[in-house]
Amino acid sequence: MTTYRKKSVLVEAWQWPGVIDLTAAPAWIRDAVNNGIIRLSRVSVNTMVLAIGTLEGTMVACPSDWIIRGVAGELYPCKPEIFEQTYEESGNDQ
Repeated sequence: MTTYRKKSVLVEAWQWPGVIDLTAAPAWIRDAVNNGIIRLSRVSVNTMVLAIGTLEGTMVACPSDWIIRGVAGELYPCKPEIFEQTYEESGNDQ
């Protein structure tokens, strides 16, 4: 069997704190909300999730999940433990 290594690419990511006020979110998150790509959804009295339209359909991001903007501008959620194993800061803050 052949093994493969993931190519090194830079992505933007934001960890969702689970609050409705998105003024501290990056512009690309706010734009996605304004364009209907991301929708805030209440699942219980104390819990909000983000419903994110992806190429694979709607995916849900829970509080503390990371929202990643990929190389083609696509958005998708990532659980914190997977994010930690897969990504590291590049030092190229924009």
